[in-house]
Amino acid sequence: MIKTSSLPDIVRAVVKEKGTERPFSGEYDDFGEEGTYLCRQCGLPLYRSHSKFHSGCGWPSFDEEVKGAVAYEPDADGRRMEILCARCHAHLGHVFSGEGFTNKNVRHCVNSLSLDFVPDLTVQDTEEAIFAAGCFWGVEHYLKQLPGVLKTQVGYTGGHQKNPSYQAVCTGTTGHYEAVRVLYDPTKLSYQALTKYFFEIHDPTQANGQGPDHGEQYLSAIFYYDEKQKQTALELIAELKKLGYAVATKLLPVSPFWRAETYHQDYYQKAGKQPYCHQYVKRFK
Repeated sequence: MIKTSSLPDIVRAVVKEKGTERPFSGEYDDFGEEGTYLCRQCGLPLYRSHSKFHSGCGWPSFDEEVKGAVAYEPDADGRRMEILCARCHAHLGHVFSGEGFTNKNVRHCVNSLSLDFVPDLTVQDTEEAIFAAGCFWGVEHYLKQLPGVLKTQVGYTGGHQKNPSYQAVCTGTTGHYEAVRVLYDPTKLSYQALTKYFFEIHDPTQANGQGPDHGEQYLSAIFYYDEKQKQTALELIAELKKLGYAVATKLLPVSPFWRAETYHQDYYQKAGKQPYCHQYVKRFK
């Protein structure tokens, strides 16, 4: 799945325009968790955590890629070798040799903005979905519990303002929804099952928000990446309507997803609280 349409400008500038993030600024530079690093644009596994090492250069460094996942092309400067995702050709960074950092004597110098990370050491591929269903704290809390979900991230999408803040979105003037970006393993969880679960962790018939939270940013919506996702959502909505539910969920094409502030991520897990306006209700037969 190519996800260019959902990438914020700062990511697009790297993966599409071959830019470089500032040294020591990236999320994965000083990061040591076990798992797999994915291509931010298409979700292909690129590196396992055992190949990551600290080089002090200011960018994540790896000495081995997942077999067949990285492509090499001479850089436009005529001096360096560029590395790209072998599937979607997203720009990753550059590769260097002969520096002696590890026994492999190779350093893949990669932009954090070109990567996603999931705490899974064996995943072979990933897919992505974006949902809105009221306060993103509660939506994320439930989605993280579903087997097959690899990563969730709360943020803002569907609006017209670039890089919106929580305070701006709360004014109701930016057009954004509070949303959750979901990375999942398609061998363990289908988009249909994930979307069914989405419909069962909130009230899809509420047209003015979710629970006590009212406003445009709290509306129910599915942001689809392709016609297959759109058709799956339409079929599930039709099924719910046959069961008597007046579904108010909107179907919208994906647009740039802006990651919310750090304190919003995994909010209920960090706060030790439970959602106040979401609960699981079985709706499908």
